[in-house]
Amino acid sequence: MLGIFYAVLGRIFFFTGSVDGSSYPKPLSKEDEEKYLTLARQGDPHAKEMLIKHNMRLVAHIVKKYTGAAETDDMLSVGSIGLIKAINTYEPGHGTRLATYTARCIENEILMLIRAGKKHKGNMSLSDPVGTDKDGNELTLMDLLFEKEDKVFGSVEQKIMQEKFLSAIGEILNDRELEIVCLRYALKGDAPLAQREVAQRLKISRSYVSRIEKHALEKLRLGLRREDFLSE
Repeated sequence: MLGIFYAVLGRIFFFTGSVDGSSYPKPLSKEDEEKYLTLARQGDPHAKEMLIKHNMRLVAHIVKKYTGAAETDDMLSVGSIGLIKAINTYEPGHGTRLATYTARCIENEILMLIRAGKKHKGNMSLSDPVGTDKDGNELTLMDLLFEKEDKVFGSVEQKIMQEKFLSAIGEILNDRELEIVCLRYALKGDAPLAQREVAQRLKISRSYVSRIEKHALEKLRLGLRREDFLSE
């Protein structure tokens, strides 16, 4: 659940450019990257935000490689989980640069989405591998999206943050927008649905779902403050 929660935050606050990556911030210099990595490990939320924001081009670049293999919005969503997971788990000093580690996490998740789409018509298998953690252990979508509650929301503050987020978006979005965002990002449980699956469930076109989702995310981008939800 935490992976999905941060994925939708990533789409609201960071994924504002085009797939070609030209509108995203440039990568950090080696010196700045090392500085923010050090601060992020010390718990600085701004440092973590900077690392995420300045690696957005990498997500866009990898998604562009697979244009046509799956829905672009779905690849961006899944790629955002890989990016945030990589920033949270990366450990310097193990012979792998941040960009290399992050690219591997992003690409593995996108490839998983593509493979799942071919086998299950868009339904992601929660047991299939999507990458490895910092210790080399295999990660599955189950690990990323449905971690045990005692690990994901182990503190009262995190539970309050999630409840605050759901309450806030409910005040900003209309009923249809809220329904689509919740289905797309599994904000009320179950598994996240592809745009095509949402369209089938609501009996509307996939393109209409896409338009509503993009409009809803833009409303949230304007109506929410990132520091209220990305400070952990």
